[in-house]
Amino acid sequence: MSRSIGSRSIGTLPPSERTSTEAPGELQQAIDSTRPGGRVGYVGVPVGSEIPIRKLFSANITIGGGVAPVRSYIEALLGDVLEGSIDPGKVFDSEMPLEEAAAAYKAMDERTAIKVLLRP
Repeated sequence: MSRSIGSRSIGTLPPSERTSTEAPGELQQAIDSTRPGGRVGYVGVPVGSEIPIRKLFSANITIGGGVAPVRSYIEALLGDVLEGSIDPGKVFDSEMPLEEAAAAYKAMDERTAIKVLLRP
């Protein structure tokens, strides 16, 4: 039986996994689903997960990650989002007025919101 979460599967476990790290446990799930010698890639800061260095080392699993390059897409996409031609619902789970930006960041920090859309 093959297991795969967001990747191509070979054998019983996939050679690589890609994950966001916004929900606790996502990074660990990706690591647990990667075969020995495989790779795990993530976008964002791991939330609620410690990176199990000993497990990665003993299974020869490579892990790498970084930030999403959102600034390079904002100018091209923001107008479409504000006009309603692109539905950001798959990205944003909350919406607040721009004046409440501090509260939006607090909500994301406290994990009561994943992504907040700020409206002018």
